[in-house]
Amino acid sequence: MATQEATSSIPSKRGSSALQMGPRKKASSSDPLVSHGRHFGRTVFALCNYPSLLTNGILRLEQMEDTSLEDFSAEERREHGVFEQLLDSYPSLLERLKNGSEEEILHVGELIGKGAAGARGDDTKTLKSAILDWICPKGEAIQPPLHRNSKIDRGFNHELTGSLLCPAGLNWNDSQTKENLRSGETLVCGDQWPIFLYANQTYDPEDPWCGLLRSRLLVSAYKHVFTSPSSVDREPKATRSGNARLHGMNSVTVASIAYIATQVRFALTSSSVFSRTDTTTDSETFYHSLLDLLEDTDESKEVDELLVWWNRQVFPTSSAAKRSITANSALSKIRQKRLALKQTSNTVVSS
Repeated sequence: MATQEATSSIPSKRGSSALQMGPRKKASSSDPLVSHGRHFGRTVFALCNYPSLLTNGILRLEQMEDTSLEDFSAEERREHGVFEQLLDSYPSLLERLKNGSEEEILHVGELIGKGAAGARGDDTKTLKSAILDWICPKGEAIQPPLHRNSKIDRGFNHELTGSLLCPAGLNWNDSQTKENLRSGETLVCGDQWPIFLYANQTYDPEDPWCGLLRSRLLVSAYKHVFTSPSSVDREPKATRSGNARLHGMNSVTVASIAYIATQVRFALTSSSVFSRTDTTTDSETFYHSLLDLLEDTDESKEVDELLVWWNRQVFPTSSAAKRSITANSALSKIRQKRLALKQTSNTVVSS
């Protein structure tokens, strides 16, 4: 991801891409940026090398005084978009970066990264146990039992977790398919999405968008992380506690859906440690592949409908959860009148 496209006219003065997890670093400060990093990682971009993101972003701002953003590679443009979202979400950050030394920029990045990594670790820990409450019908026990504090029997080793992790398009009930997945003969890459992403674990190869990212399991995990563990089994309410309320969050982001899907997928696997070098779970590829789809402008219609659906599940009182306008309401009459005026104006211009 660090390699520039051949058409890029910007000389490379950077190291690896910031949109990949960097080496682990310690940041001991209680700076508010740590708290901000927790929310930013969950809702905007999770697996990120924040010191590089800031260093590259500041350098790119200087270069953009003489050149257009379009002259950068696609990956650099995407990285800059994440950088700008970070600046927009923390008003004083740009001034702090511009006035700071190189060491200060790196330190700020480490603080944000500490928050993001801390949140990811906390969520991984709590979902490890909680996931077992959601993967079978209420009142039924998982057979054979799965341990809450150990994952060794999960993944394709267990009938239930294996059926949820089975890539969409493959038949878990086929004995040969199941054996190949368990033995590792069938290697599952991060961009082979598991069936649990789909509503009712039903995948239609003729309409792969149908039910995608609308599963009950994902909604339970999302509420657990963002609105509080106790909200999972309750009807949504306007007054909320938890991470969403703490950060003024009242609508779902595409990155937060990808983040939760990544966490749920990892919780179902037998891997014990979330690691950027884990080629077995391939979590980075999985996360990026979902973001690639959800941020694709060609998929905007489906993504908009998906977000409306998600907001109805998690933030039902927010404006983002409301799509249709009540017939014969004042608002609908205003919209109808405005549309009529536009059509009349267009007719006059064309004639």
